[in-house]
Amino acid sequence: MKKLVGYITASLPENNFTVDLAFNMKDAGVDILELGIPFTDPVADGPVIEKANLIALKNGFKLKDLFEVSSKIAPEMKTLWMGYANPFYHYGIEKFFAKAQEFGVKGAIVPDFPFEESLKYNKLASHYEQALISFVAPTHSENRIKKVVEHSKEFVYMVAYAGITGSGVEEDLSDIIDNVRKYTKTPLFIGFGVDEKTAKAKAKNVDGVIVGSAFVKHLIDDSLSNNEKIQRITAIAKEIKEKINE
Repeated sequence: MKKLVGYITASLPENNFTVDLAFNMKDAGVDILELGIPFTDPVADGPVIEKANLIALKNGFKLKDLFEVSSKIAPEMKTLWMGYANPFYHYGIEKFFAKAQEFGVKGAIVPDFPFEESLKYNKLASHYEQALISFVAPTHSENRIKKVVEHSKEFVYMVAYAGITGSGVEEDLSDIIDNVRKYTKTPLFIGFGVDEKTAKAKAKNVDGVIVGSAFVKHLIDDSLSNNEKIQRITAIAKEIKEKINE
């Protein structure tokens, strides 16, 4: 059974909604929740998730909100924190890992950690039972892929194209998939541009998909009530889970 990782922005529009949405997504087939930490400059993300980040910050998001929702979600659903390096550094990376372990969070996705930088924290992450998710991209050489995936845990995050999330570019990924498979047995998940229309094709030859903008665009739709947002997102999650496993 191929896995579905679902990204949502923490505390958007507020904490209780995030918890309710997470559990509804779990019931709809989401296997792993990627809980986004709002940040002012989410460089790997497209306009949809960037807007969601800015709305959450304008609403007054603080790290205590991340911790509150995580304490309720993570014991019941496999959860990863997705954020940028600045909040981790500012709060203290070891303190972040310790908090994650306390709540049952399983790891972190930090797109702007250079691979060499993340290596410094692998031992520390392991001490707190955390996985630092590794990225591979179409621009990586075979040698680079080998170095990255040798340190992979939980899953390898394959970027579907060189760019930002949600832009929907297509690239031939067969070589990168072959190279990842050559050097690790860690599951390979694909992200960037995955939605209900593209999921089936993108899931070919990988172990799961990572979906963000396709969910978050409904979070920032002011024409929808909170219940309607949950209904839209869960319907998409069900459809994607079915399509990637056809």
